Amino acid sequence: MYISKVEVFPVNLPMLQNFSISGGQVGNRQAGAPHVYVRLITEDGIEGWGEARPSHRWSYETIESVVSTIKSYFVDVLIGLPIYELDEIHRVMDKQIASGITRGQPIAKAAIDMAIMDTIAKSNQQSLGHLWFTKPEEEIALSYLISVSNKGEAEEKAKIAKSEGYTGVDVKIGIDTEKDIDILKSIKEILPDAFFRVDANQAYQLKDAMRLCRAMEDIGVDVFEQPLSAGDLAGHAKLREFTTIPIALDESIWTPEDVIRAIQLQACDVIVIKATKMGGLSIAKRCGDIAIAAGLRLLGGGLTESSLGLYASAHLFHALGIKTPVDLNGPLFLKDDPSRQMATIQEGKIKLPNGQGIGWEVDQEKLRHFSIDL
Repeated sequence: MYISKVEVFPVNLPMLQNFSISGGQVGNRQAGAPHVYVRLITEDGIEGWGEARPSHRWSYETIESVVSTIKSYFVDVLIGLPIYELDEIHRVMDKQIASGITRGQPIAKAAIDMAIMDTIAKSNQQSLGHLWFTKPEEEIALSYLISVSNKGEAEEKAKIAKSEGYTGVDVKIGIDTEKDIDILKSIKEILPDAFFRVDANQAYQLKDAMRLCRAMEDIGVDVFEQPLSAGDLAGHAKLREFTTIPIALDESIWTPEDVIRAIQLQACDVIVIKATKMGGLSIAKRCGDIAIAAGLRLLGGGLTESSLGLYASAHLFHALGIKTPVDLNGPLFLKDDPSRQMATIQEGKIKLPNGQGIGWEVDQEKLRHFSIDL
């Protein structure tokens, strides 16, 4: 079964609320959020879908670079390749866009990988989870993302999380470092039993992170995610030895090779799995398997993907045995997307579709409505 057509749809999706991390604003209600959808069609007419969520606040990839990479460098070389030879498909893409220190254009490649995986599962009339020999689950628990700049807003968000039944929170810090401790204390008081995930998005230097860890140990933080810059694995190793709080790496981990380096340097206790960032579902699964084999734990995360990326990631997280609430926060921030059935949150959980492949179906009218010209 061969690839006969690859189509690219850049869109701008409306947002419910603004979203900021320590590096700046990821999206806002006025500007919306950039996403890229990919449709792959085989010569037998089977259709698979993938999604990329670029942001210049996360990496060097933008909506313009994702679209131009796929259209100008991937489409022609993918036509005619068999869908079941996924390693060959990645080899071809990696030859077109070579790696530097890390993988070249992983977010663009992730959209192709996701569409391939969707197509393979559909060709076998199976759910995506069956490709990993796992039983599809009916739902997935989310962590409530709190990204605020003061204690009052933190308390307001924590009360919402509690009232809506969330069992975990993901708190972004480093936006105003002077207020981080007050923000964390106020959230913990309202949600004492929630899984408490704190994400600095590379905001700190080692000495400051050490001081912060002492305070967070008293507060009762469950995991500290990416406190230092992505390239500072040695610093993370020192911090890990210094604190009892498990250290998680996210921006430091883009490839299976990155996982191995983190293991060798004993730089973390936890690896954050993100399909879009890691070059696709298949590569993210490999990263997770390596981490598990080395005795590390996993957290599930996303890049504010729409329902398509959320459903695909949920299949992956279940296959990797991730039990803690995951940071798939698209429904918290996106007002709408091109889904026939958009993911909706009930009591802190998302009900997952039970169809073939990822289970996602496109609404063509909404896809046209949200499409943009670049």
